[in-house]
Amino acid sequence: MDFSDLCYIDATGYHYPDYPTVLSWLTGKYQSIYGADVYLEADSQDGQWLAIQAKAMYDMAAQGAAIYNSFSPLTAQGAGLSRVVKINGLKRNVPSYSTVVVTIVGTGGTVITNGVVQDTLGQKWNLPSTVTIPGGGSIDVTATAQTIGLVTAQSGTVTKIFTPTQGWQSVTNALAATPGSAVESDSALRGRQSLSTSMPALTVFDATLAAVANVSGVSKTKGYENYTDSTDGNSLPPHSCCVVVVGGGSTDIANAIMSKKTPGTTPTGNTGPISVTDNKGMPVNIYFSRAVTAEIQATINVVAGTGWSNNYVASIQAAVAAVINAVGIGGIVYLSQMFPAALLVDQDGYGTFSISSITLGKNGGAQSAANIALATGLNAENPVNNGGTDIVVNVS
Repeated sequence: MDFSDLCYIDATGYHYPDYPTVLSWLTGKYQSIYGADVYLEADSQDGQWLAIQAKAMYDMAAQGAAIYNSFSPLTAQGAGLSRVVKINGLKRNVPSYSTVVVTIVGTGGTVITNGVVQDTLGQKWNLPSTVTIPGGGSIDVTATAQTIGLVTAQSGTVTKIFTPTQGWQSVTNALAATPGSAVESDSALRGRQSLSTSMPALTVFDATLAAVANVSGVSKTKGYENYTDSTDGNSLPPHSCCVVVVGGGSTDIANAIMSKKTPGTTPTGNTGPISVTDNKGMPVNIYFSRAVTAEIQATINVVAGTGWSNNYVASIQAAVAAVINAVGIGGIVYLSQMFPAALLVDQDGYGTFSISSITLGKNGGAQSAANIALATGLNAENPVNNGGTDIVVNVS
């Protein structure tokens, strides 16, 4: 039997043997040359040399599997996935910064240069390079988080002046921050790739969602359609549709909806009207919905065991946050999905602790050991978790 009988490609895909099979194959070849009575146990020099060769052959076969899988968006990972989705005209979304609208109060005429404010969690936000307080004594400006990615701030928490300036008296935020996003994950990119292939779909609404998902900066989409003669359970008016979006430019999203929407179906939502032109040059007002941020909190009670390290707390927080953030707009945050993530299955630290309980809550409300069903329809919710203070890990 040749090694090509163990490692091969056929109609069902790429096949390669596990390490014990490779070692057994090599051992058989060696014995066919030097005799079946040759000593090849792990404590022999020849046995150790065969083990090294078997490990190298197994690693090469596994690398071949990774190369083979990199040619399909269903199995490619990392840079390989980024390359293969270009076939569909897609590219991986880069991370973005969170923003928050803050109210600056102070003496009229005061000029704030390169101002920085801070929230109650110690996160810093940069004001525009120059802010001039008008005669009325207050001005609303957009501050940008200094840290790229998912940085959250609840309303009324951005209250500290980090760079004091004479004449600048106070700062606060009436609304929660608009969270940025981390670099797009492989699973999210695969989802967009799958959705993008619906662009020429027979179902027009699927094509509409695919067009919106392909807009630069859009990380999540969800669509609702009401083709009945009365308002439905999602609060959609008769014969209307609603596209709920996270990220992306409003005009780009409106143009995507305009280019694919069903004739006679009225787009509705909590954002708009946004004026765009149809293919005849006529102005059309488009509405869609920005997903409402639902901040998900979790409390995880851990029982430490042999090998436990407090360094695993951050890993647990990151793993659970990733599961929560992967839930779609208007979906369900399932409690059961938190356990394998929190246990760090297939990660460093697995098996060094157990979990006695996990509870979930939304927007700072009471937590319980139950699923969280997110709002749907015009004001559908998008689950967000920053993996830090949103997840409390109690160790006993």
